[in-house]
Amino acid sequence: MKYYLDEDLSPNIAEILKKQGVDAVSVHEAEMTGASDLEQLEYAASKKRCMVTRNRNDFIRLTVQFFNENRPHFGVLIVPYSYPGDRLSSIADALKRYALNHKDGMSSYGIDFI
Repeated sequence: MKYYLDEDLSPNIAEILKKQGVDAVSVHEAEMTGASDLEQLEYAASKKRCMVTRNRNDFIRLTVQFFNENRPHFGVLIVPYSYPGDRLSSIADALKRYALNHKDGMSSYGIDFI
């Protein structure tokens, strides 16, 4: 499972994941800060990465749009606000567990919560 972490998540989470052997890239590292949600999902899809975000509503809407346009992506994984934004290790641990349980990644158009 390869992750692409949205701008609303600390880039340090991607660094923690990398140190734990999880393939993760942040929007910041990809130099995509400021891009629209659509551009972010298109980028994640082009790199065969699962989009990780807190922005549930917009990415659910975009997933429906991608489905209707027959434009597959590699899943959207939502980090709920029950994970405080400053608990980077907790978020990274949850993402690592998810990756270990989904070694083949998510299904196209898949949406899930950690």
